[in-house]
Amino acid sequence: MLRRTLMTLAVASGLAGLTVGTAATASASAAAPASAAAAPAPTAPSGGDVAAAHSAATATLDTVGRFLAAGGQKPQGTMQQQEAAAAALAPRLDSATLPVYYLDAAFVADPSPAGTASPVATLAFLATDAVGTSGTHASVWAAKVGSTWKVVNIAQGSDETSYAAQTRPGGTVFEEPQIGAWYQLINGKVLPLDATARQSVGPQGMTLADYHKLVRSRYADKLPGSAYDHAGIAGGFQPRNPALGKASGSASDTTAILAGAAALAAAGAGGAWFVMYRRTRRGEVIAA
Repeated sequence: MLRRTLMTLAVASGLAGLTVGTAATASASAAAPASAAAAPAPTAPSGGDVAAAHSAATATLDTVGRFLAAGGQKPQGTMQQQEAAAAALAPRLDSATLPVYYLDAAFVADPSPAGTASPVATLAFLATDAVGTSGTHASVWAAKVGSTWKVVNIAQGSDETSYAAQTRPGGTVFEEPQIGAWYQLINGKVLPLDATARQSVGPQGMTLADYHKLVRSRYADKLPGSAYDHAGIAGGFQPRNPALGKASGSASDTTAILAGAAALAAAGAGGAWFVMYRRTRRGEVIAA
């Protein structure tokens, strides 16, 4: 599975305070799918939120440049050397700022047979693609910290915006981050968008009810409050503290847990389940 490097930006208020309840908030709701059998649509960001997140991404291009210049590793050298390397790459934003949705813990927890009481996914953060003169891309993630939108992560590649841009009218593109699978929910069916998703739900996808059964079998016993949770187990690794940049195992063995305020609390009080139980695809460095 492709590994990606992730840079966690230590925002002014400190990442430690962002792990419980600072999700990328939104004030407007997407229209519910026409099919009565479908789950409700996740909350969508407002236009003002999107604009603010885009501005935050623009203001962080110097950091993006240092990230790209370092090849996804922790930037080395003096600040002057880092700035010179970043300037040479001249990164620019290369996409619209788009909402990124993740599998919702409430959907997994729903005991009903169809799983339609909660949205299948929840807003995790807003992403903007950036590209340097070398052609290398980075995904810039923004979350609402207090009342201000800030960039909290920078990841190699452009998965988030590439998949989010495939959203069809009435559909929801989302990731099941525990396995790195991208799907689109539309007309009551969960359709695969990448190879991992095809392995998960089959090349033709499956009904929402069947997908609900699938993710309940995978995660229902690992949700917050479960024995798995209380044991502090994280798929064979101890949970990492994004504020400290620590994790059990090396970045080559596990890639970064979804660090950053938005994703950690994306499912409200249960949002940390993404942190607790995900073996990810990303190595991680902490911004200087």
